[in-house]
Amino acid sequence: MRFSVVPASYVVFLREGTGGDEVLLHLRQGTGYMDGHWATIAGHVEEGESVFAAAVREADEEVGVHVATADLVPLTVMHRTENNGDPIEERVDFLFTCRRWAGEPRRVEPDKSAELAWFPLADLPSPMVPHEALVLECLASGEDVPLVIPYGFER
Repeated sequence: MRFSVVPASYVVFLREGTGGDEVLLHLRQGTGYMDGHWATIAGHVEEGESVFAAAVREADEEVGVHVATADLVPLTVMHRTENNGDPIEERVDFLFTCRRWAGEPRRVEPDKSAELAWFPLADLPSPMVPHEALVLECLASGEDVPLVIPYGFER
């Protein structure tokens, strides 16, 4: 049987810190999904929008910065499921890293984000959204992040 997938774009903002790379994360609240967990900047791709345009839009909407499409570096694609038969839980996530942007990141949506902070990539906060933590831990390891990551499927 065919199913639909929900595409989403993620922006992994990185900067050089004193002990290595740092990643920008926000503490989710009031969204109904993984509230109380730290997460990257992300959102659904809207109708007629490319994954790049969605990433640029989400960066502006969530943390008030302008990102040029050319500064989005593809990191990985994650095909994930909750295996519960709910079409909204069949997803394809496009993750990009970004090291250049205009403006200072700030909480633009305080109803959806309790806190915004930079963390050493090698010392992530807890709890984190699990599928995002998997990618960030892989990135922190210094090994190549797989081009495609299946998540939630039986192996």
